[in-house]
Amino acid sequence: MEHRTRARWVLGAGVLLVAQTFVDVAPEGPWSSASFTRGMLGLSGLIALYVGWYALAFDRFGVAPTVDRWSSPESTWLNVVIAGLVMLLCSRILGHVQPEGVPEPAGLLIGLVGSLTLANGLYVWAVVSGPLRMPATGHEDEE
Repeated sequence: MEHRTRARWVLGAGVLLVAQTFVDVAPEGPWSSASFTRGMLGLSGLIALYVGWYALAFDRFGVAPTVDRWSSPESTWLNVVIAGLVMLLCSRILGHVQPEGVPEPAGLLIGLVGSLTLANGLYVWAVVSGPLRMPATGHEDEE
């Protein structure tokens, strides 16, 4: 139970760090740029959000969602691919329409996350039912 509590604290810290990018309260820091400080804190928040999500989704802290950690990769890889495509679409929209209050690099970051999500989903598909699937060994019939 302590593991899930720690993961929730990491998620909470990530939410706060990302939320601070929408307000101008960051100090200038040693580089004399408050916007750079906000960006660095926001990136740190995105990392914390990912690590917290991973810990809750796979019941351990880590960063690589390998196929052996998925409970049902055969049926969920398509959801991951669709989520990646939706993120890429949102990134494209944010690249052309910059809403007020949304940080400028938001589209770039969403595009990066969408690309990684799409690549992961396609890799899982390739391993479980595509060209990288391991062929049957034939030992199942020898009983």
